[in-house]
Amino acid sequence: MKKITSLVLALAILACACLGFASCNDSKIKVNPDKQEYVVGICQLVTHDALDAATLGFREALEAALAAEGRTVVFKEQNAQNDTNTCGTIVNAFVADDVDLIMGNATPALQAAYNATTTIPVLGTSITEYGVALGIENFTGVVGSNVSGTSDLAPLEDQAQMMIDVLGLGEGATVGILYCSAEANSAYQYNVVKAYLEGKKITVKEYKFSESTELQAITTKAADECDAIYVPTDNTVASNDETVRNVCGPKQVPVFTGYESNICFATLAISYYNIGAETGKMAAEILLGKSDVTEMEIRYDAEPVKKYNKAICDELGIDTAALDAQGYVARDTAA
Repeated sequence: MKKITSLVLALAILACACLGFASCNDSKIKVNPDKQEYVVGICQLVTHDALDAATLGFREALEAALAAEGRTVVFKEQNAQNDTNTCGTIVNAFVADDVDLIMGNATPALQAAYNATTTIPVLGTSITEYGVALGIENFTGVVGSNVSGTSDLAPLEDQAQMMIDVLGLGEGATVGILYCSAEANSAYQYNVVKAYLEGKKITVKEYKFSESTELQAITTKAADECDAIYVPTDNTVASNDETVRNVCGPKQVPVFTGYESNICFATLAISYYNIGAETGKMAAEILLGKSDVTEMEIRYDAEPVKKYNKAICDELGIDTAALDAQGYVARDTAA
């Protein structure tokens, strides 16, 4: 009886060992540096200028990097039309197709890919803060799994100070921060900017909404109650920013955004094309076996540019000659 028990125990241990080995194999990141043609899935959350530019930069940089090595790439590109559940459907299809790499453009797209696979390399772009997006406490800059990418985070405190300087905001002024409650990274930016402005004795009011259909009403409330409005890098607002413009323009309420936009008078802007291109370079490094995704640090646009929208500044009576003297770059795009 003891011999049988011992045999069963031994078999159980062996089975567990095999299961452990299988699990290890299942979690191994699949990269084939010898392929001549790669298939890359792109999941973009929604259509708007910033995300479109990031996707374009990614595609062009990856194509160029692979072409330099005599390789080619086929893209499977899908747009989730600002629906989180659709992001999951898209990336699950990519996983079923066994693509060589997945690029998630915007936080919900990255989160969907992160949850869908541990074996296919995943890169994000247009992500503000990876620790917040992926629920990683004390994030150090390396995810450590099959995920890495680029961030669209500009210096938030510098953005807040720009708004103060250009508008001449002082103690007693009120700034409304407008964002979608479904976007975790927008909440992160809200907290940082709020703390900075309150440190300057400026009152901050929060205006958050959950659906784009609520945007007009919440923007109207903010415009009626505030001296200026700040919008973080929020995809829901960005894809509906004409709604904000149509409310704030007639009321002469200045809007400052965390991204380059035709609704804002000025911003400290990163280039979404550049961060997309950097993501494309990272993808090439991974696919060609030159870099290990588990060790790749999140990369940033190191040189954000101070820009202003001349048409909106003229409407608000902001001295653009003074902005020119301070090194701002004019955007002549009509509002």
